[in-house]
Amino acid sequence: MRMWGCLLVALALAVTGCVNNEERERANQVTPIDVDVQKVPQIAALVPPEIARTGRLVIGVNVPYQPNEFKGPDGRIIGYDVDLMNAVAKVLGLTPVYQESQFDTIIPSVQAGTYQVGMSSFTDTLEREKQVDFVTYYSAGVQWAQAADSDEDIDPSNACGKRVAVQTTTYEDTDEIPAKSAECKAKGLEPIDKVKFDSQDEVVNALILGRVDAMSADSPVTAYAIKRTNGKLRPAGEVFDSAPYGWAVRKGSSLAPAMQKAVQYLMDNGQYEEIAANWGLQEGMIDVSVINGAVS
Repeated sequence: MRMWGCLLVALALAVTGCVNNEERERANQVTPIDVDVQKVPQIAALVPPEIARTGRLVIGVNVPYQPNEFKGPDGRIIGYDVDLMNAVAKVLGLTPVYQESQFDTIIPSVQAGTYQVGMSSFTDTLEREKQVDFVTYYSAGVQWAQAADSDEDIDPSNACGKRVAVQTTTYEDTDEIPAKSAECKAKGLEPIDKVKFDSQDEVVNALILGRVDAMSADSPVTAYAIKRTNGKLRPAGEVFDSAPYGWAVRKGSSLAPAMQKAVQYLMDNGQYEEIAANWGLQEGMIDVSVINGAVS
């Protein structure tokens, strides 16, 4: 789905012309972080015995979804979620084992016991909580961005007539921008000119090149783009329509409280913030992890 193409501006690369995929990825890649944290015996004791005996935590994950879960240049699955899960596993005294999977098969596989954890930027919803338990670790919403040197402050709630870039088939493409545009037309104003691209990287480059006035994406995606573009972009308005991200575990398993206490330990001792800051995702940090924190 993420097709790079030959673009004139390559995010943080101060060059003109065409750069190949591998060069672009190396230049713009945030380096994963391995935080200093040790096993906490009283938390590790909560891990179900059948998992503790193996010493492994098997995690189903769908890629790509930068910056949360995606493959690095060497083919390893990396990202914000991965760094945080690695730290949680350390607290639990377990070795994480990531297994790539189709998104729609992850929750059924957690229910069946194939995976102990589902980690794929899942929004914790009331409907999903009927199937699995969620351990919350982040708050994600929609975030717009604009060129840093623009004289005008773009307002996502008053963007009639603006050209706004989105990645095709995302929520922003199918729901958010069409709804906002319909409101504009209902008021007798110009609709939003939605400009679709196959990849998020093309969205970002269109904004840098001035082909659009703003872009709309999930808040972690936008924050990551802002971090990688070395001052070329800035947020446009606040994050809105926020909901918790959660890791999915089998319903009623003691793994849920074990993971909740592990991520809370990281929150209380600074490693959580260290990981979020490395990926430029401080905006969605939460103070308290809960089990099943759906808002809708």
